[in-house]
Amino acid sequence: MDPISERLLARHPQRIDLSLDRMRALCAALGDPQHRLPPVVHVAGTNGKGSTVALLRAMAEAAGLRVHAYTSPHLVRFNERIRLAGRLIEDQALNGVLDRVEAVGGEATVFESTTAAAFLAMSETPADLALIEVGLGGVLDATNVIERPLLSVITPVDLDHAEFLGTDLAAIAGEKAGVLKSGAPGVVARQRPEAMAAIERAAAAVAAPLTVMGTDFDAWPENGALAFQSTERFLDLPAPALAGGHQFDNAGLAVAAALELGLPEAAIAQGLTTAVWPARLQRLTAGSYGQTARAADAELWLDGGHNPHAARALAEFLAARQARAPMPLALIVGMLGNKDAGGFFEALKDTGGHVFTVPFDGAAADPTALAAVARGHGLGAMPAASVTQALDRALALGAGRVVICGSLYLAGEVLGASPDTWPT
Repeated sequence: MDPISERLLARHPQRIDLSLDRMRALCAALGDPQHRLPPVVHVAGTNGKGSTVALLRAMAEAAGLRVHAYTSPHLVRFNERIRLAGRLIEDQALNGVLDRVEAVGGEATVFESTTAAAFLAMSETPADLALIEVGLGGVLDATNVIERPLLSVITPVDLDHAEFLGTDLAAIAGEKAGVLKSGAPGVVARQRPEAMAAIERAAAAVAAPLTVMGTDFDAWPENGALAFQSTERFLDLPAPALAGGHQFDNAGLAVAAALELGLPEAAIAQGLTTAVWPARLQRLTAGSYGQTARAADAELWLDGGHNPHAARALAEFLAARQARAPMPLALIVGMLGNKDAGGFFEALKDTGGHVFTVPFDGAAADPTALAAVARGHGLGAMPAASVTQALDRALALGAGRVVICGSLYLAGEVLGASPDTWPT
């Protein structure tokens, strides 16, 4: 664990308590830095938030803008969560703003404290734009003390964090739609009908105009490129650098947001090709794991997706890749104990992959129990003591394509063990 994470876990309650009262009081004690940010793009949703932020950041920076970004969770270092004018916040600066937050913070949670610290640092560093990702939900998320965003973005809404948000998709979408504010345009990804209806109700309640994928604009792969069509224009753009068919939808959402911000087409095109977002279908060719796979002439991929929606995107990626170049497939899976493992494996049951379940630091599901869930969904599965052991076993059985998946925390451990696989 990195020093900043150790500091935060030692000094703040390690709970999730969705409420804005503490956050509002904390920000008020700090002089309300959330009201002194550069123009804000507030991003909510279940999946694709980080990828959309990464794509939009790359586009804005290609246009010459200085861009702040606040995302979560981190993979290797806590500093990844806060970018100031394009650069990861330095330890000294981060400790400094945390000192100021803790001087007035009382019983603020880890996420509330770091969100306040991010707002404080961003308010005191000149920039042209701030991209703020919601942590959990929307209405009561700590980031929702932002009252006047320039633009709100809602990525696909699906089931996750059931213990906090429940299992009613319409209710979850209503929570996510809490980032919509009066008069601020909202750009919305393609949604299931019940989610879209809830978002539309929330938008109507605050008079937020919506631009919706599948209605007002769309994007699709065409001849190895990205085609984007809105009611006003057609753009023939490069394919996104981020792997996976689902990234065309994320890219289309980012393009629509970029056009709403007035970014030029050339910058949008450049950003699509330069965006980097680790642990989202990231090909590992370096580091100890990558070298082990290469020595066996096997592909190795890393993906932090951890819910059924993300598993479906992974399954589609694997189906397309297997169709082009079929080879024996292995899945190395570690998941938090509170995730929907059954839904995750159900989405992957037709991949034909053999599953090796692994532990990681934190509240990980027991590998033996996780393997049993996988077998219950028709997958061959066995527990392993570590990623290293699982990879060795997969390669010994002849796997030519291996995917490490199921958790961003597991992905962070993999990248932390091989720093040269961790682009920042």
